[in-house]
Amino acid sequence: MKNSGFSLVELSIVLVILGLLTGGILAGQSLIHASQLRAVSTEYNQNTAAIQAFRDKYFALPGDMANATSFWDKAGGTGSDAACSSTASTDAKTCNGNGDGWIASSTGSIEAMRMWQHLANAGLIEGQYDGQGTATSTIPGRNARGSKFDSSAIWSNNPIVTQPIGHAAFFDRSPTGNSLWIGKSGTATWSAVMKPEDAWNIDTKMDDGMPATGRVYAEWSNLFSNSAGKCTNATSSANLAATYNLTNASKDCLPWFLLG
Repeated sequence: MKNSGFSLVELSIVLVILGLLTGGILAGQSLIHASQLRAVSTEYNQNTAAIQAFRDKYFALPGDMANATSFWDKAGGTGSDAACSSTASTDAKTCNGNGDGWIASSTGSIEAMRMWQHLANAGLIEGQYDGQGTATSTIPGRNARGSKFDSSAIWSNNPIVTQPIGHAAFFDRSPTGNSLWIGKSGTATWSAVMKPEDAWNIDTKMDDGMPATGRVYAEWSNLFSNSAGKCTNATSSANLAATYNLTNASKDCLPWFLLG
């Protein structure tokens, strides 16, 4: 009986087809990632435009608005106390901020969470947000706005750098203004979501490409472990000329965007 099998030509064709398929998949992944990076600047522009439009309409910042319950009623308590801040909204009912110009508050991150609800109530962003949670409990579509960059990434206001004190993980010149951050979401923690190369890419397109200067910035060390050499090459918070650690392929960056 004559044995049959694939010829060298047939095997070569199969290998070429497999190579083309593999190359196409890798190219497709690269295009998707590039699209996600571009989406960050678009999302930033959309979010800041919504915040500016809110300020123009209500003469206050969303979340910080001291008379929000006059427009949308109170979610709980007096509308300006801890009882309200711990009450999740199922509709437009909300809580007041303290009107001091900072989107944060002494009761935690209630203003930062209510910010998204106020924007949605005003019809400036899509979705419905319950306004309840903390900076360590941010969930896209529930109390913070989602992002196209990474399925677990979210945009939220940060209650740490909105205060003049700052944080030990930030550079000495970290801006003390209202900022947005994009990071990993969850029910118990939030953390870095980008590789240093991704953060550098966004920073270069939107700002100056430097983690310690401009309107787009990063921590000099990991925000929680305070270990250096991850997102940036800085060895201390005083290294204002630091660069992104582009040799690090791990997701150790959590970029911040100054609102002004």
